[in-house]
Amino acid sequence: MTDSVFIAFQTNDDSRPIIEAIEADNPHAVINAFPAMVKIDAVGRLVIRRESIEARIGRDFDLRELQLNLISLGGNIEETDDEFILEWKA
Repeated sequence: MTDSVFIAFQTNDDSRPIIEAIEADNPHAVINAFPAMVKIDAVGRLVIRRESIEARIGRDFDLRELQLNLISLGGNIEETDDEFILEWKA
């Protein structure tokens, strides 16, 4: 099994601050922009922090809102109210 995880979002105004937050919190992540989607790949794990998204959008954010623009993901999910983590568990 690979140790790379990924998440892909639709390319739109709602997902841009989410992608920016992911990129800021995961300097090891590789952002691949396509016309209709943005795919984010990372070795090991990828952490999406509610607080980072809120700082960019200027309002409260429920991490379940990620699913509104989510296309696909690869990895095991660990989710709390504050973080959405993708990684492969043994």
